[in-house]
Amino acid sequence: MSSVSEQFEGSMEECIDNCHEAVKVCENCADACAGHGEDMAECIRLCRDVAEIASTCAKLCARDSQFNSQVAEICAEVCEACADECEGHDHDHCQACVEPLRECAETCRSMA
Repeated sequence: MSSVSEQFEGSMEECIDNCHEAVKVCENCADACAGHGEDMAECIRLCRDVAEIASTCAKLCARDSQFNSQVAEICAEVCEACADECEGHDHDHCQACVEPLRECAETCRSMA
């Protein structure tokens, strides 16, 4: 049986991993969307927001910051908004964001 602290550490590691994955898919999506014109501006903005907040969330979790739960909650909200936006576009790079962003939101909420 694992201790509560081991479970928390496992959740934190999963959150960090999911944040890193969110950064990766969103950086790729934002870059790819740049070639698709004005109608992708919101997708680009949200992907860039996710890349920033998820990177920050991973760093704060890694150093067990006293603020990691607040940042994790905001990260979850931004990931959900971006997943909703990406889901509305047919581009492969947008669709590739949806599941990792939803997973990131879920694990961030568990940390919050």
